[in-house]
Amino acid sequence: MTNIFRGLGVALVTPFNSLGEIDFGSLRRIVDTLLEGDVDFLCLLGSTAETACLSDEEQQEVKQAVCRQVAGRLPILLGFGSNSTRALVERLKHFDLTGVDGLLSVSPFYNKPSQEGIYRHFRALAENTELPVVVYNVPGRTGSNITAETTLRLAADCPNIVAIKEASGKLEQIETILREKNEGFDVLSGDDGLTARLCGSGAAGVISVIANALPREFGRLVHCALEGNSLEAERIDDGLKELYRLLSVDGNPAGIKALLSAQGKCENVLRLPLTPATPATCQALQQFAR
Repeated sequence: MTNIFRGLGVALVTPFNSLGEIDFGSLRRIVDTLLEGDVDFLCLLGSTAETACLSDEEQQEVKQAVCRQVAGRLPILLGFGSNSTRALVERLKHFDLTGVDGLLSVSPFYNKPSQEGIYRHFRALAENTELPVVVYNVPGRTGSNITAETTLRLAADCPNIVAIKEASGKLEQIETILREKNEGFDVLSGDDGLTARLCGSGAAGVISVIANALPREFGRLVHCALEGNSLEAERIDDGLKELYRLLSVDGNPAGIKALLSAQGKCENVLRLPLTPATPATCQALQQFAR
């Protein structure tokens, strides 16, 4: 199966109003800017979307609203994970996947499965859907790492597992996957700050946080890196290093919501247990609110 999730993907935020309810007006405005930017696909209901704090009904509403607005103009990758394999497979039967082009599925969290357990989990998902699956490795959130060996095994055994979003920060591991993967399998960066390097080394793109606010600028970085224009990609990357730091210092999505708020695109509201970025971070982000 061919991977269509290449280039610049955006891990879309979920805006809230002052009452803590989903702000669909702000969501539409943000999506409009992404449709006008240098964006190749959208990722809904991932970590940046505060999905863990959304009800099933709210998740369906966000999916429906964005798919209706995008209307096929960009591929839609939907976050669809669980730490219960049985529950994940069962959810496939009930969740409305109309308009969805693929699933981004995080490695099982909290229960810290073995590599064999991780392999069987993703194989069960792949066997129960015809949609392409992108595996999501983010040990900082899940408590366990997907090794290069497990990733390569999944890529070889499951034709509709088409890529991995690598947010482990383990460069040697990622480079092993890039070197040994089969031709039809892709690596996507899960770290904005490593994207220029990874795309220059053979990664197919990124699922980005920063692009919520800077789709054109970060899109140029990604596409320059993919096209071999490393000097321009590195120039843009150098100019964003302080912003990468500010967006992560208080956690994600606190940083990106503070920046979007400074741009006037949404209110700086998160759902507990997540809290907004500190006043110092918000003030420092003002210089990037372009």
